[in-house]
Amino acid sequence: MPTYKLTYFDVKGLAEGIRLLLSYMGKEFEDIRIPFSLDPNSQWSKMKSELKLAKLPLLEIDGVELTQSTAICRYLADEAGLLGDNAWENLQIDIISGSVKDFAAEMAAMFREQDPDAKAEKMKVFKEKTVPFYFNIFDDTVKNNNGYLANGKLSWVDLWFVGYAESIESVAESPLFDKYTNIKALKDKVYAIPSIKKWIDKRPKTK
Repeated sequence: MPTYKLTYFDVKGLAEGIRLLLSYMGKEFEDIRIPFSLDPNSQWSKMKSELKLAKLPLLEIDGVELTQSTAICRYLADEAGLLGDNAWENLQIDIISGSVKDFAAEMAAMFREQDPDAKAEKMKVFKEKTVPFYFNIFDDTVKNNNGYLANGKLSWVDLWFVGYAESIESVAESPLFDKYTNIKALKDKVYAIPSIKKWIDKRPKTK
């Protein structure tokens, strides 16, 4: 049996979808969490200098290091049966995952901002413009795809998105799932899957 070790910051973020996928598959995994800090003496800064691609999340399978969250998700989804049935369906999934990555990049840029005033302004734009823009798109997509993000059925991008969306809700300091009801219904379906519910019930309480 392969061993799985997942390393990420102490948040849901881009790693929660991987945690959900591993849980969906019934895989036991070591869940390593480190504090995020830009301090050059921090645990993350030291670890970053030792990583080949200097990126998290990092999934180790039998000691082999893998990075890039969507690539990891696609790999796991192949075994889990959560890819599309053909190239066209996988394209639809990738369009959604690419849009989520665009969204994530905007949030990451905000957190990297060092100037307090500039950061406050970016946070304002994020809450008032960025979040509604993307969440409206995703909510409509779910509405028009039989309750899922792509191809009218469950795929890995549903798990990856709902895990990440919880972090967005925390950052936005707004009950987004109550406002975007189609996304909430998707999250409820995903989190009701028995193997995933088991993970939800025991996971650490984080943003």
